[in-house]
Amino acid sequence: MSMLEGAPWLLAHKSMLEVNKPRKISLYGKDYVLWKDNLGEVKALPNACPHMGAMLSEGWCQQGKDGASEIVCPFHALGFDGKGCTILPGTKKKTLPQLEPLELIVQGDLIWSYGNCKPQASIPNILNEISSQYEFVGHIADISIESNLLSMLLNMHDYNHQNGTHRPLFKIEEVQFKSFQDHGHHSHALYNLPTAPTTLAEKLRHPKLLLLPKIIEVHLENHFPSMVIFHGENLLGRIAQVNFFLPESTNRTRTYVLLYGLPKSFAFPLLKHNLLDFARVITEQDGDILGKIYSNTVPKMKLNNEVGMDWVRRNFENWPEIVESNLSKRMF
Repeated sequence: MSMLEGAPWLLAHKSMLEVNKPRKISLYGKDYVLWKDNLGEVKALPNACPHMGAMLSEGWCQQGKDGASEIVCPFHALGFDGKGCTILPGTKKKTLPQLEPLELIVQGDLIWSYGNCKPQASIPNILNEISSQYEFVGHIADISIESNLLSMLLNMHDYNHQNGTHRPLFKIEEVQFKSFQDHGHHSHALYNLPTAPTTLAEKLRHPKLLLLPKIIEVHLENHFPSMVIFHGENLLGRIAQVNFFLPESTNRTRTYVLLYGLPKSFAFPLLKHNLLDFARVITEQDGDILGKIYSNTVPKMKLNNEVGMDWVRRNFENWPEIVESNLSKRMF
């Protein structure tokens, strides 16, 4: 199972969909069209029109005769409802379903899917908890990367890459690893990142540097395989930066960020765009380095504190089973 079929994937937050504007998404090597109507209801169908294969995501939305929202093919203007039915020209009756809908699980503003596979794991409740406690700040860095899912996950759980990949912006000097707590498909990693001093001139040129403490205290909460949550705090307040991963195909992975905040300063609304920009830069740097790695290289050495990568490999190789290990008992 190279794409971990049966895992729950967060396709989007509703704020990422414009009303009645179709959007193409991919999952498990299949393309779908996703759209949201005026009432906030979300539907998804295979993206290829069953007539001649036109991309439905290049079409538009309209209200059908029964009042439901339809996606309209850009080639011959056939309108398909959420069940995949259409009315052929010259007739007044709907056809049987011509397209198999993508099954969605909508929890508030969160749009989940198992990709029409048999569920092998439950949807984590952590996002509902965060949504109930934090203010939703926004979404950022929705990109597709030429990388298989495993490589993407290994990169995100490689705690030693912080002072390499992310050094240009954050000037991270070292990684001070503290602990890793293993709970099967759920884990926590805690470490500190001391940063190099910045001059006043540098801060004036890059105001976002004002938000960085001398030591970045990192708490990553991991939900295999689709989510990494950075819990942090700065002068503006507490934040929960949630990174998502979805296997678009065997060699292409989509990632994006949802940001939540708990303000403790009047300046939070004024500077929250800087927090989003941090998330964008981090995501783009991770995507950039993945394109500069020879993926077929066999590692000949092992660094300290690669426990997060070990955790990913163990869960990936044994999916969907949860395998007991002694990762949480290791000394670091």
